[in-house]
Amino acid sequence: MEEFNRPAATMRLCLRYTQALITQMAQTAVCNRHHSLDQQLCRWLLVSLDRLQGNELVMTQELIADMLGVRREGVTEAAGRIQQDGLIRYARGHITVLDRRGLEQRVCECYSVVKKEYLRLLPDRPAE
Repeated sequence: MEEFNRPAATMRLCLRYTQALITQMAQTAVCNRHHSLDQQLCRWLLVSLDRLQGNELVMTQELIADMLGVRREGVTEAAGRIQQDGLIRYARGHITVLDRRGLEQRVCECYSVVKKEYLRLLPDRPAE
């Protein structure tokens, strides 16, 4: 409550972040219902890369399965297909993205919808 009693800029930033988060949650629900596990995995990898420096992620297939709400075996199969196509290298909890453009071409539109909304609402420089 203290933050909402501060200058209006703080409240606007909180509200923009809330809108971006709601968009992400809604789009993820749509994605989980309508798109293939391969596309969902590509989306999740790209979203994760956007928050990191570099092209390597450290996580187990079990964690990815929990994040996507699917069985681990499904992640194993999807990651295998994506790896076979040369987009990632996956070994013992380490995922290295070899071809980000390839992931971007394979992912469903959900990734770009959420990314555009985040950039619109939360640009590098605060909106006036």
